[in-house]
Amino acid sequence: MTTRRDFLRISASALAASVIMPHSLKSQASASKGAPSDQLRLALVGCRSMGWYDLTDLMNHPGMYCAALCDVDSKVLESKAAEAAKLWGNRPDTYTDYRRILERKDIDAVVIGTPDHWHCLIMTDACSAWKDVYVEKPAANSIAECDAMVAAQKRYGRVVQVGQQQRSSKLWHEMKRIVDSGELGHVGRVNVWANFAYAAIRSHAQDGPVPEGVDFDMWLGPAPKRSFNASRFHGSWRMFWDYGGGLVTDWGVHLLDMALWGMNVDGMPSKVMAVGDNLAYPDNFAETFDTLSVLYDYPGFLIQWSNVAVESGPYGMNYGLEFKGTDGTLVVNREKMELYPQGGAKPVQQWKPTNNEHLDHTTDFIDCVRSRRFDTACTIQNGALCAKTAHLGNIAAKTGVALTYDDARRTFHNKAANRLITPAYRAPWKLPL
Repeated sequence: MTTRRDFLRISASALAASVIMPHSLKSQASASKGAPSDQLRLALVGCRSMGWYDLTDLMNHPGMYCAALCDVDSKVLESKAAEAAKLWGNRPDTYTDYRRILERKDIDAVVIGTPDHWHCLIMTDACSAWKDVYVEKPAANSIAECDAMVAAQKRYGRVVQVGQQQRSSKLWHEMKRIVDSGELGHVGRVNVWANFAYAAIRSHAQDGPVPEGVDFDMWLGPAPKRSFNASRFHGSWRMFWDYGGGLVTDWGVHLLDMALWGMNVDGMPSKVMAVGDNLAYPDNFAETFDTLSVLYDYPGFLIQWSNVAVESGPYGMNYGLEFKGTDGTLVVNREKMELYPQGGAKPVQQWKPTNNEHLDHTTDFIDCVRSRRFDTACTIQNGALCAKTAHLGNIAAKTGVALTYDDARRTFHNKAANRLITPAYRAPWKLPL
């Protein structure tokens, strides 16, 4: 008889086969992983950048224990294990294959800080191994993967928080209150922008040997086989389609989340149109668009996304949102919020952040894990909505046509666009169902 452990060894996605488990056995398994003890045992997969930031904020709370770290880069792994020992008094176990972590029954929750193309497999496997999950944004690197993650959370009943921490910010909650109050009048348009120079890779390395200590085949995972290039690796992978979606799936999910939330959107737009290319820097080594404009059409209003790899923007902000109402305009980013009267050149009200949104976001996750509440500040359902909205923009720009996405039937009714819904996983990895 093949056990779940065997499935894990064969392929991460094969854990999805447990959907055939009788309902009574599923319930027993779920009950066996109910409310954890006062001490929460964490594991981090993907130890650089935001993954480490997430873990350190989680470890700032009482009753936390870092049990394991996983990374395909042995230098990063050893460095973070040593740092963890200094910070928290114990050296966590280290792994290069996340499936070994999921075999451990003593780990309560998994933090996922990997490149985007790994989010879906690790999250769905963690859920099927009865682990709760904190996963970085965007939820996934494709529409189909987002849907698979939503299904896994529902199937296994796990607590999932997506790292869209603005949902835990008092400033952004005040934004939501103002828009809902009607103080702006009718909001017919929301402008969203993020202009960051890192979207352009102007000098790039040549393909070369894999650095010592890096399991590059595991880093690629379900993505196509490809030679190693430092300009497609640490810090810049998100500018290549196999691993990320550029600025719109990076900053875009944060800011589009606020636009969707402010306008009470809980589904797909009626229509999406986009144009994108490497126009700011035509010699850009990146595959994703350094210049992109997307128009999302909703009943009664429009949301427009734009990005360019030049760090300037409206109101002196290189990123932010503008809610254009008939009675006023609200402008906001993470540093400030300003309310302009209709036709006014100066704001009549200004606000500044009043809480540590990221720390409070991790607090919310811990509270939900301990109380077994599934309505985290940013559920996988909301994270998937925002990621799918961002992916719609890229797909519309790639195809060059106006698109309508039928979320129920999971189709665009356009052959070229439909080919971009689901990624082709490289064997032996399989897309979870």
